[in-house]
Amino acid sequence: MVDAHRGAHPWPARSLKERLRLAEQLGGAGELTVAGADALVKACAQAKAAAEELGAEELMAFATSAVRDATNSAQVLRRVYEETGVDLKVLSGEDEARMTFLAVRRWFGWSAGRLMVLDIGGGSLELAAGIDESPTVAVSLPLGAGRLTRRWLAADPPGAAELAALESYVDEQLMHRELDELRGCEFAAATSKTFRSLARLAGAAPSGDGLWAPRALTRRGLHQVRGFIQRIPSAALAELDGVSASRAHQLLAGAVVAEAAMRRLGVDELRICPWALREGVILTRLDQLTTG
Repeated sequence: MVDAHRGAHPWPARSLKERLRLAEQLGGAGELTVAGADALVKACAQAKAAAEELGAEELMAFATSAVRDATNSAQVLRRVYEETGVDLKVLSGEDEARMTFLAVRRWFGWSAGRLMVLDIGGGSLELAAGIDESPTVAVSLPLGAGRLTRRWLAADPPGAAELAALESYVDEQLMHRELDELRGCEFAAATSKTFRSLARLAGAAPSGDGLWAPRALTRRGLHQVRGFIQRIPSAALAELDGVSASRAHQLLAGAVVAEAAMRRLGVDELRICPWALREGVILTRLDQLTTG
C-alpha cells in the first residue's frame, strides 16, 4: 500500500506478504498444480480485501515467471478473476528486467553511469544494462533459485554430481549471446532476497542497520560463502543471520547462479540495492500520471 505521487519515494505505507513459492508448485507437464493455484487465488483474495479495507484508489496486480511459464497459465488467470475479481496481469521477462532496472537506477542515480542489474527470483534470472532509465538490453533466463532447486537439487545438502549437473546447466544458459552486451559497465548492482542473503553471509551490514547502509557482494566473498553453504543442510542454514527459513533450501542454487553470472559478465563486485521489481512497477505507474 503506497501513498505517493509522481516524483515521490515509493515507500510502502502498509505491507502484506504471503509466500507462495509458485516456482516450486509446477507439475511434471509444467502446469501450476491445484495446490499452487489454490494458494494464488487465496493470496489475491486477501490482497484485494486488504486494499479495500485500507481505501486503496487503485489496485495493481501482477505475476512473474512461475505463472508466466505455467502451461495452464490462461486457466489459472481466469480462475483468479472469476473467484476474486482481481485482473492479474502477467509481466514478460523483459518487462520484469526493465522495471527492476528502473528501480535500481532511481536508487543509485545518474552517478552510477552505465549500469548493470542482476535479479535472481524464484523462477527466473533477470539481467539488464544501460546508461538511461530504460535499459538498452534486458534479458530473462530460466535460472530462478526455486526452479533450479526443484529440478536439480534433490538431496539436502546435494552431492557433487548434482552440483556439477546444475553448474553445467547454468553455464549453458548463460551462453545467451545478448549477455555480451552487458559487459563493460561502470557500475554493477544486484537486487532480490537471494543476493541480499548471500551478501549478508559474506559480511555485509545486517538489515538492522537500515536501508541506507551500503552493502556489496564480491565474487571472492560469494565463492567462500558458496563453499560453506553447499556442505550444510538447509535447516542449519536457516539459523544463520540474514537467511529466512522459507528460502534457505534454495539459497545454494541462487549462489551457483550468482557466481556463474558474475564470472560470465566479468563482474568482481555487486552493489546491493534494496529496491526491486515492486518499486519498479510503482515507479512506472507514477511516471504515467500527469502532474495536473
